[in-house]
Amino acid sequence: MNFSLTYSVLDPSAHISQVSDPECGAISTFIGTVRNSFQGQQVLYLDYSAYEKMVTKEINKIFSEIQANYPRVKHISVQHRLGKVTSGEASIIIATSAPDRSSSLQATTYLIENIKSRVPIWKKEVGEGWESWKANTEWVIN
Repeated sequence: MNFSLTYSVLDPSAHISQVSDPECGAISTFIGTVRNSFQGQQVLYLDYSAYEKMVTKEINKIFSEIQANYPRVKHISVQHRLGKVTSGEASIIIATSAPDRSSSLQATTYLIENIKSRVPIWKKEVGEGWESWKANTEWVIN
């Protein structure tokens, strides 16, 4: 199971390679990209920041939950961008592999939903002459 934060452009093929396994008949991916507009306003880029120690701690909890709930999942690779991510670029990549598609698809969905709702990564939306910090609507305060 692999997780990292980066300021570099994300490479989907690298994550697919990391989870490839001849024993796995399924690789599922999720690529989250920056939209060019939100509620009628043009978005130029998102600026991501994170509380990195807490990110790692929470990701490790989520990975443990994946192992418990989806034991057939063999490999996971997750990478999230930090800093300026322009419209059209990927901000997160998730890749999972398992012997069956159901486990891989369910684990991928579980990962993105829990990352968005639990992991302390924040984004500031920036447009021409405006900016706004955005909360994930999924965020859960424990």
